[in-house]
Amino acid sequence: MSDAAARRRAIDAVTSYTAPSAGFAEHESPGELFGKNVFSTSVMKARLPKTVYKSVLATIEHAERLDPDVADIVASAMKDWALEKGASHYAHVFYPLTGLTAEKHDSFLEPDGTGASIAEFAGKTLVQGEPDASSFPNGGLRQTFEARGYTGWDVTSPAYILENPNGNTLCIPTVFISWTGEALDKKTPILRSQQALAKQAQRVLKLFGHENPGAVSSFAGAEQEYFLIDRHFYFSRTDLVSAGRTLFGAPSPKGQEFDDHYFGAIPERVLAFMLETERELFKLGIPAKTRHNEVAPGQFEIAPVFEKANLATDHQQLMMVTLRRVAEKYGMECLLHEKPFAGVNGSGKHVNFSLGSTTEGNLLDPGHTPHENAQFLVFCAAVIRAVHRYGGLLRAVVASSRNDHRLGANEAPPAIISIFLGDQLMDVFDQIAKGGATQSKEKGTLIVGVDTIPDLPSDPGDRNRTSPFAFTGNRFEFRAPGSSQSIAGPLIALNTSIAESLDFIATELEAAVEAGTDFNAAVQSLLQGVIADHGNVIFNGDGYGEEWQVEAEARGLLNLRTTVDALPQFDTPEVKELFAKYEVLNERELASRYEVYLEQYVLSLAVEARQTLEMAKTLILPAGLRYQGELAGQGANLKAVGIDFDTTLLDEVSGLVADLQAGIASLEAGIAGAHGAESTLDEARYACDTLLPAMATVREAADGLEHIVADDLWPLPTYQEMLFVL
Repeated sequence: MSDAAARRRAIDAVTSYTAPSAGFAEHESPGELFGKNVFSTSVMKARLPKTVYKSVLATIEHAERLDPDVADIVASAMKDWALEKGASHYAHVFYPLTGLTAEKHDSFLEPDGTGASIAEFAGKTLVQGEPDASSFPNGGLRQTFEARGYTGWDVTSPAYILENPNGNTLCIPTVFISWTGEALDKKTPILRSQQALAKQAQRVLKLFGHENPGAVSSFAGAEQEYFLIDRHFYFSRTDLVSAGRTLFGAPSPKGQEFDDHYFGAIPERVLAFMLETERELFKLGIPAKTRHNEVAPGQFEIAPVFEKANLATDHQQLMMVTLRRVAEKYGMECLLHEKPFAGVNGSGKHVNFSLGSTTEGNLLDPGHTPHENAQFLVFCAAVIRAVHRYGGLLRAVVASSRNDHRLGANEAPPAIISIFLGDQLMDVFDQIAKGGATQSKEKGTLIVGVDTIPDLPSDPGDRNRTSPFAFTGNRFEFRAPGSSQSIAGPLIALNTSIAESLDFIATELEAAVEAGTDFNAAVQSLLQGVIADHGNVIFNGDGYGEEWQVEAEARGLLNLRTTVDALPQFDTPEVKELFAKYEVLNERELASRYEVYLEQYVLSLAVEARQTLEMAKTLILPAGLRYQGELAGQGANLKAVGIDFDTTLLDEVSGLVADLQAGIASLEAGIAGAHGAESTLDEARYACDTLLPAMATVREAADGLEHIVADDLWPLPTYQEMLFVL
């Protein structure tokens, strides 16, 4: 079968695809489904003794220390509930430094000595598990021969049932630590950072007269962008299978230039997938709220509502797993890579971030008159200070070889970390800097000019899609995280850096009040100082403009363009001190993450380089040589019968084939020279400076050939096919 025939067969399979039968019952409502498979507080209330339930609830909602004596009672109730749900196994679910989800499954059944079995699940089993810790990235925290690691029950994140046609599993969210108690995962530092943030925030709230402020937590809601392509195309592209992105591919004649995909009508097959995905998410208690077409063809978005940061992180991991799993059912592959296709928008994961208290509500809600809301202004100032002081850290936690394709590419925020406040808040802080705020810009009214449409309220300021950290009404939106990344890293960095700022603010205000300064005057002085010292991080203009690059440098803001530039921020004294002071990551734990992220960068680019070389040598170069041979043979035949042959096309093909061969040789040499670096950072620099340019050279020649090689010879599904045949 010719290459073109194989591609057309894939297209036929796509266009004749029949979706599976509906997976929902008409009598089921979303409200009935929501949390159906979650061991929620309402389930616990119904199944646990009152005292045990109150004890567990105090831990979940008020961050009180977990009473170890309740474990057996909770475990028994959880087991009975899971068995009623058809579960035969339980799994401790954890989040290692791979950024993925890990599970260790065990059966409930134990032999009873009589030839039968009984279902067992004790408190000690719920609280602690023991997976092999030597097989996960640890950055030197463990020796290669040291295998013992522990999972520990995270009571703040509810257990849930993972369904499968052949049986269900009880999943228990856990932390993952080494035998020596060091964090090997992304969850443990989140819990530590939440604890640090809560402590410092409560100090500030007490200064504002709240005698017993409730537990403070950060809240998050992550907007997940992704691509869908048919699996026939996916498995025809080994680069997508191994690297998650297309290493070759000429631009489609039509891309996103018409802006006709964004918010367009959702294709029926995709909508069916979305509906079932949301149904599965609802059952797991994940509050999926929004779905729509994104900017690029074949690109979509799903977004949940706000939850506590720890729970939002777990749910985000579950969401990615669910997206992939349900997509397979509909014959599609869900691509979470930040840049699966060149020349069209990549995918991000905008993390909406706020602070909240069980008693005071959203601490970043300015109200209608923010100039009068001193408490809000103080918490907002804490965020401004944190982002300015630790902008390098915030860039480092979103750094990856994948995300480098987005940041600074005029489709995502630039690599310079700045804050957008909007017109209203910017005006308020300007007034504060000049002596005191006395007014706030009010909302306006839009007159549509159509009698049947009511006048619409207008916000006092616009939004800014070019800002990496933008205030959007009652929260900040961190736009830099990549679509495949865990949101744990950004949340850990934000929680800890804001905790440090709140610590600074509380200490300053306490000292001023103790010295006899009027509290309101102390707040005014503090806010003026924060704006004077950290106002350079505020930028409301076009982050894509070249002039911002110059201005940001003049302001002293970092411009860490690549992962290799960004990751050394983990090794700076100020970052080490930050995490150590608030007991989020000790120096060894922080160093391990620096090493792991460097290793992941090196390994990712090594895979891409080898895959590029293989595809170029075994698929693209043979196609180019065949076409070159066909043209040369046709030319010779025509000349033999006295017909002139225009060699323009042959010359172009021959030139590109020669360029491709030279690029292959250069890439081979680059791969061969990738060993022997003195440090992992040196390996990463080599991959960035040598492998990436060599891969780009190979791709340039290959994509040039795709434009002119005869269609029946081209071996790969094209962008036009993958993005538009769905």
